[in-house]
Amino acid sequence: MQIKDKIKDILVGILKIKPEELKEDGKLYDDIGVDSTEAVEIIASLEKAFNVELGNKEITKFSSINDIEKIIRAKLGL
Repeated sequence: MQIKDKIKDILVGILKIKPEELKEDGKLYDDIGVDSTEAVEIIASLEKAFNVELGNKEITKFSSINDIEKIIRAKLGL
């Protein structure tokens, strides 16, 4: 499974939305309406799924699926 696909699966599961509602460059907070509780759950799920630790520096850069993918790739050394 591709990194981006795994990220989308996590978001769909947590946010209870349809996959087609996710746009890779859509803003999680503005376009999708992610709240702080969901954000914490997303971060925990990403850390577990990719076996990485995400610090505040990376988390503040999470605004779209593309941003998340870039950060995960960097953490994995890809």
